[in-house]
Amino acid sequence: MLDWTEIILRLGVATLAGCLIGLNRDLHGKPIGLKTLGLVSLATATMLVPVHSDQAWLVSDAGSRVIQGILTGIGFLGAGVIVHAGRHFRVRGLTSAACTWLAACIGIVCGLGQWRLVTVALVITFVILIIGARMERWLHKKLGGEDETAQKSPAAAPSDKLPT
Repeated sequence: MLDWTEIILRLGVATLAGCLIGLNRDLHGKPIGLKTLGLVSLATATMLVPVHSDQAWLVSDAGSRVIQGILTGIGFLGAGVIVHAGRHFRVRGLTSAACTWLAACIGIVCGLGQWRLVTVALVITFVILIIGARMERWLHKKLGGEDETAQKSPAAAPSDKLPT
C-alpha cells in the first residue's frame, strides 16, 4: 500500500502535467484547456494509484484491461473535441484531441510512479507543441508542400452558398 506522500505526489504530478499541456492549448485558443486536461490526467492517475501495489500488476490481465478501458474512454472525449457542426466538412482539433489522449497516458504513467518516463514524455510534448508548428511551416516551404495558412484565409475559403 502506498503512503499519503506517494499518493499526493503521483496525483499532484499527474494533475500538474495535464494542466501544463492544457495551458498550452488555452494559450493557443484551442477548444480544450487547462482544467479539462488537468482533470483527465488526474482521473487516469486516480484509477491506477489504488490498485498498483507492485510492477506485476502492470503486466496482469486486469491491469491491461483497466488501461485499455481508460484510453478507449478518452478516445471518445478526444472525438468530441474534433467534431464540429457546420455546413462544410472540416477536420479541426486533432492536436487538442491528441493532447487529451496524451494527458491520459501521462496520468497513467504518473499513477504507476514512472517518473523518468513522465519527464521524457513532457519534454518531448513541449518541444512538439512549442516548435512543431514553426517546423511544419518551414518544412512545407523547403519541400514545396501546400501552405495551410493560405487555405485558412477568407479569400481562399470556398463559398458558403450551395448551388441551387
